[in-house]
Order: sequence, then C-alpha cells, then structure tokens
Amino acid sequence: MLNQQDLKQIAAHGITEAQVERQLSQFKTGFPFLRLEGPAAIGAGIMAPESAERDAYIKAWEAYKTEGHRIVKFVPASGAASRMFKNLFAFLEASYDVPTTDFEKRFFDHIGHFAFRHALDDSCRAFEGKDLKALLAAGEYKTIVALLLEGKGLGYGQLPKGLLLFHDYPDGPRTPMEEHLVEAALYAGSGGEANVHFTVSHDHLALFRRRVDEKLAYYEKMFGVKFNISFSEQKPSTDTVAANPDGTPFRNDDGTLLFRPGGHGALIENLNDIEADVVFVKNIDNVVPDRLKGDTVTYKQLLAGILVTLQRRAFDYLRRLEGGECSHALLEEMIRFVQRDLCCRRADIKELEDADLVIYLKKKLNRPMRVCGVVKNVGEPGGGPFLTYNQDGTVSLQILESSQIDTANEAYMKMFTEGTHFNPVDLVCATRDYQGRPFPLLDFVDHSTGFISSKSKNGRPLKALELPGLWNGAMSDWNTVFVEVPLSTFNPVKTVNDLLREEHQPGVEK
Repeated sequence: MLNQQDLKQIAAHGITEAQVERQLSQFKTGFPFLRLEGPAAIGAGIMAPESAERDAYIKAWEAYKTEGHRIVKFVPASGAASRMFKNLFAFLEASYDVPTTDFEKRFFDHIGHFAFRHALDDSCRAFEGKDLKALLAAGEYKTIVALLLEGKGLGYGQLPKGLLLFHDYPDGPRTPMEEHLVEAALYAGSGGEANVHFTVSHDHLALFRRRVDEKLAYYEKMFGVKFNISFSEQKPSTDTVAANPDGTPFRNDDGTLLFRPGGHGALIENLNDIEADVVFVKNIDNVVPDRLKGDTVTYKQLLAGILVTLQRRAFDYLRRLEGGECSHALLEEMIRFVQRDLCCRRADIKELEDADLVIYLKKKLNRPMRVCGVVKNVGEPGGGPFLTYNQDGTVSLQILESSQIDTANEAYMKMFTEGTHFNPVDLVCATRDYQGRPFPLLDFVDHSTGFISSKSKNGRPLKALELPGLWNGAMSDWNTVFVEVPLSTFNPVKTVNDLLREEHQPGVEK
C-alpha cells in the first residue's frame, strides 16, 4: 500500500512506517469502546471539600510555593478563531444583506459591547472612510463583518483565539493570552516569578511573540512578577495519515499522502517536554475579567493543594516500599489510600500475597498524578468524569468523551446522559516521580482510545484519525482525582456572541 515515495514523505514528517501502518489498520478495525462501571459523583469519585478543609488545602499550596518548586501554567492555544465566527461567515455568504437570524440580530444590536469595537471602528475609518456607527446607519452590515473577519480589516477569522480582544478594562482591552498571564501571577507564581507556556500553531507564533513583547513589561510592573513565557508548536511527528472511506491511504492530487493534525492529544508530547514539578492546564478561551477571577484563583489553589497533599503521601509510601520493610498493616493503609483517595480499585486485592501487593502498590503509586476540577452538568457538550475498567482489570477515574462510549449500550448511554458533572478542562498535574525524575508521559498513554471522524478535502470524503485526547486517553494511566468546582470557573467562549454574556462584560454600563 505504501511506495518508496510514501516512505520518504513519512520519514520527512518524523513518523515511522510502523506508526502509519498502525494508523491505517486502526481505520479498518476502529477503536474499542470503554467498559464503564458508572459515572463519578459526589462521594463516588468526586471530592467536594467543605470550607475548613478547603482552607487547609490552600495553605498547603501556599507552603509548597515557598519550597522552591518549579510551577508552570500550560495553555493549549493553537486553535484558530474561525469556529467562533461560523455564524458571521454564513452571514457573509447569505442571500440577504440585513441581520436576519437571532444570532445576527444579537451581534449587531450589541456590537458596541464587544471589547474589539474600537479596533473595528478604526478599521472602518481606515478602509471605508466612515466610522462603525455610520456604516450601521447606512445598513452596510456585510462590510462591517468583512472588516472584522477578513485580512483587509482586523482578520479575526484567521487569527488564533488567544489574540482576540476579549475583555474591556479602563487601561485598554485584553486578549485571552493576557488574562492567562494575570492568572499565572495570581496563583502559579513562586519566588517572584511565573512560568507560562503556550502551545501555538506555526502560523501564529510571531503574532503571539509580538503581543508578549508589547505587553510583558506592563503586566510585570502591575503584579511585581517576572514572567518567563515560552511557546511550542504541535510536532509534525504527531500528525496522522488520512484514509479513504475504504481504509486505503488518502492521496492528494499529486499522489502524496495527506497528513492531518492529530488533535489535542498530540500535546502530550509538548507537555512531556515541560520541566516542572506542577503544571496547571487550562484552555485558552476559559477566562474571565479581573472582577470575577476570585473563584478561579481560590479553586485553582484548592486543586493544587489537593495535588501536593496527595503526592506527598504517595511519595512517602513509595520510599517506604523502596526501603523494603513494610508491615502488613502499613500495606493495608496504602491499599486504603490507593482505593479511597486515588479511587483506583482492584477486585481481587485481598487475595494478593504481601510480595505481590508491594509490586502492585508500587505500580499504582509511581505514576503521574492529576487533580481535575469538574462542574455540575448544565448540558454543555463534551466529556465527563467516569469510573471505568482499565486493561489490567482495575477500575479508576477517567474523563470520557461521547465517542468513547458504546451508544448501542442502553445502560452506558443512561450513565452518560445522567452524569451529574462535566469536564471543563481544569487540571493540575504532577509529572515528576518521588526521586525528582520526570515521568516519560508517553508511556502512560492508552493508544486504543483514539477516534475516527469523517471529513472531506476538495469535495472528496476522507477518514481522519485523532490521537487519544490530552485529558482522555493521553492521561489514561495517570492517578486521577476529581474535585467539584463552581460553574463560575467555567466560562468558555465558543461563539463571538458568548462575549456578550455578563461573565465577559466589565460589569458597568457603557
């Protein structure tokens, strides 16, 4: 199926022939559905600490930050904003010229409430010789949208989401990237420094660097913090080969193979390269103005405090196991910790001899650890927290997407639809072992958890393969803990009109 030219192209991509062969076979075999025990809930896999307990965990985090550990905020920011403006692109193509749909009407009725309105107004003056107000009065709605989205104007349709003007402030509007810098200063800084890493697309790297150069000194002065900002790109070696509907390789018009980005699961490679003791992971578009950051900061500190508290216990147990002198009573204490605190259970645990118990406990304790915030389910699309069976027969906590669940299984669908909580992508990760060595994160990926989607190119249908998601299969073999966080910490911006929600407005009348 692969010729010499293909092999050269594969090698140039940094991919092995075996990887491509495996991907092509996955198109034909598909991916197995996960076996579920049930949805996680409060008291069954989800922690909900009361205020006194919460304060103790936050103190634990504050203490940890004084001990000289390296803390990094990791922000996936490679996504283009084009999907945010899907409705406005449709308006440009529509047969009518005035706002017709509810979405279009809301956009134009409230256009003065967007943080980008001044930049748009400048664009209108520069290219049309009229301000925004005059163009609205003249009914030139499509001209306004074109100046917002296209390269002639602001080019928002081609920009990354992280560089759009999201929030208004008296000293000028902020982008999501800037909001993440502010967050880092508030909960992830230590020793007067804050480390922030953005994953970006190659096309946008220079734009991100330029914005950082423009704004960095201002935020360093504002918070009295030195920011260390770094960037990485999704590696070409994480691209996946596309296939025809029959599973054969999809070829471009010139006969070459088509490779596509492997989805956010590819970022496990970028995360693996981060040198840190603790890493905060949060999506680029889930930010709020300063007036609402209080809950975000409190609960980020809570998650981090739970993480370092659990990690300290796990490390202590591992050192004792390494020392080789563990009483049966101590082994039982460790079992309770693994089962109760880390929610990892094994049905035949009582049948194991002490020597086998030691091996088992070492394996389960000596893994990367993550504490994930989950919010009450309000019908948002996406994954949720579940207790699932692993390949070794143990049951542990996982974040699942709908594509991983057998829709023909009524019991599983009931679990999925009746789940009480939702994954907002709010993670705090510990990626070093008890000896201070970085875990090889790629060793903890479950490669059987990718998924296949239907796409097209130049009108031809194709199958695309997505790698195990970053917070799904890519972290499958981690110790996972879920903690309930309030809905106020989850404010993603999926469409431009989401910016009109109260959570993204300054809180004062314009």
